[in-house]
Amino acid sequence: MLQTRVIPTLLLKGNGLVKTIKFKNPTYIGDPINAVKLYNELEVDEMVFLDILATRDKKEINYNLISKISTECFMPFAYGGGINNLGQMKRLFSIGVEKIIINSEAVISPGLINEAADLYGSQSIIVSLDVKSNLWGKKEVFINGGTEKTGLNPVEQAIKFEKLGAGEIIINSIDKDGLMKGYDLELLSMISSRISIPLVALGGAGNILDFKLAVEKGGVSAVSAGSMFVYHGKKNGVLINYPEQEELEQLFGGKNK
Repeated sequence: MLQTRVIPTLLLKGNGLVKTIKFKNPTYIGDPINAVKLYNELEVDEMVFLDILATRDKKEINYNLISKISTECFMPFAYGGGINNLGQMKRLFSIGVEKIIINSEAVISPGLINEAADLYGSQSIIVSLDVKSNLWGKKEVFINGGTEKTGLNPVEQAIKFEKLGAGEIIINSIDKDGLMKGYDLELLSMISSRISIPLVALGGAGNILDFKLAVEKGGVSAVSAGSMFVYHGKKNGVLINYPEQEELEQLFGGKNK
């Protein structure tokens, strides 16, 4: 039985947590340290933190905040945002980050993926691709926080990054982000059928059935969500939450840990 990881993804802006819709209009939802403490209690196995401004605004990585997160976080976590060299990775690993997520720089300087994988091992290097449909419905990769189109095909890029040594690929759908109406299953399926490393779905999950569809129809190895794990109810009240292990075991047909 495939072990399916279910991963909360939290967006950082400055020292706060935010949530976006289609990568726009970040809304403050709380303090990241408090959120981590709550996820500890909920026995989450793994987390992702993404700084949404570090690359776009050419900001320095907020090492102080990440170190505080690491001190409080009982589970492994991955960090992405503003990473463009090996020195930054070394520092992030030294303060407790387990996996590095590279986004824009993977497209700009793809050789960095190979260098990082050689130095730290593929299992520590994740490439995240932000994908959006153009006016004609063609999917393409965007960089710099979803603000700059590249014209690159996400399937071809995923294949390329696997060959360069990435240990995982995250596909984040800009079109689906924050809508809670389901993942882009067609896109996920196109990519999962062409790579052999784990594929993580992000962008659009609204309930646990979306997780199951991503695995069964999208062919992913792991699912991630933001809004679903920080909002609750029809009015989207802020409430840190996570499915109980029994729910996940039942959903995926077996032990999830």
